[in-house]
Amino acid sequence: MSGKYAFDLKSEERRRPLPRKIVVGQEETETEKHVLLKMLGFVLFYREQIQIEPRLHDDNIPFRPDVIAYDYTLRPTLWVECGECSVAKLDRLAVKVPDAEIWVVKRSLDEAESLRRAMAKGELRTNRYGIVALDYEMFDEMAGLLSQRNRLTWYAGGFDPPQMQFEFNGLWFDAAFEIIKF
Repeated sequence: MSGKYAFDLKSEERRRPLPRKIVVGQEETETEKHVLLKMLGFVLFYREQIQIEPRLHDDNIPFRPDVIAYDYTLRPTLWVECGECSVAKLDRLAVKVPDAEIWVVKRSLDEAESLRRAMAKGELRTNRYGIVALDYEMFDEMAGLLSQRNRLTWYAGGFDPPQMQFEFNGLWFDAAFEIIKF
């Protein structure tokens, strides 16, 4: 592990009772932008039993998720990949976690569309995946504010409509994002 980033979280939205603090590790091959994507994936998909990069309880799954949520029997119900993710990995995930929602969080619509085209070319099964395409300018501005200790206050947001409002390290963000279903 090459670094750790602390995020003090606060939620003003009753339906999203975020924990007070999370720590996101940065592996040696990961960029700071990947750390930021993991934090945003955690907050955007927040629900009970959600975790960032845990060790899995199932030896049959050869992957480690960026963000995952379990049911009470420790079966994955949500699997979120952030940033780069191969089509082959997504294809195998559909088999390895058959009951889980599978999502990929991308920095921009261009990156999301590129992944969607690669998934179509790879003939992945349809109606199985979701891709979140963040607003590129918003994401880059946030990346410029990222430090070892961070503060996020969530005010509102969700998938219907795809919108989020929050304050990150003293700056206000109100941004839409795109959802691509595949």
